[in-house]
Amino acid sequence: MNTTRSKTIIATTILFTVLGLTACQSTKTTKDPEKAVQVRTQLAAEYIRTRDLDSAKRSLDQALRIDSRDANANMMMGILLQQEGSKTNMEKAESYFKRAISSEPDNAQARNNYGTYLYQMERYNEAIEQFTIAGATLGYDQRFQSLENLGRIYLKLGDVANAEKAFKQALQANRNATISMLELSEIFYLQQNNRDASQLYEQYVRNVGQKNQGARALWIGLRIARANADQLGMQVLVNQLRALFPDSPEYQRYLQLQYSTEAVWK
Repeated sequence: MNTTRSKTIIATTILFTVLGLTACQSTKTTKDPEKAVQVRTQLAAEYIRTRDLDSAKRSLDQALRIDSRDANANMMMGILLQQEGSKTNMEKAESYFKRAISSEPDNAQARNNYGTYLYQMERYNEAIEQFTIAGATLGYDQRFQSLENLGRIYLKLGDVANAEKAFKQALQANRNATISMLELSEIFYLQQNNRDASQLYEQYVRNVGQKNQGARALWIGLRIARANADQLGMQVLVNQLRALFPDSPEYQRYLQLQYSTEAVWK
């Protein structure tokens, strides 16, 4: 399971709402530099969403020519370069994230996105710092995601205690934080706390739907069912895992362990 978790990429969140842009608006914004930067940055966010990276770059170049210190424009340029993904652009991206945070140290979204970048670069301790700050920013509507990102890094580093703390905080910030439900259910299962593991796994299934579970979620549920001696529930999950993900590491792991008498399947 560690191999599967280590391949998880923490998603960068783009939160801008794209405005309806008209020629009239474009003309008006030239008389309002702040508005012009905002419109071009929002337009770039939409271009990034549709993978039109060249158009996004042109829009952000225009925004930064108007105000080179604008936090959101710099953050979006960092995201753009990170999305493109080449070594050169990945190196350039960091300066834009840093400039965004320098301009607005309290911009939790910029810190979350910089943390995502640092995670991708495997600079985990630095990423922890950024996610910790974003996760502690009350009023930031995506605070729970920063806390989930923090928990994932702690799991990757083998720090289960801090991972558990981060996921619990994420659920306090957003009771529908499904990543936290699933991660905590596995943490509790491995601690042989089957009651809490079952409760959180069932809550996760109610939120995402029985038929919308991935291989890892099915594997976690299967092991919890086994720990609870729920043979019927276990067989349902085995059948679903076999039918949907026969080549997955999770199903292959089940085949290895199906006759094992170990108390905890890992």
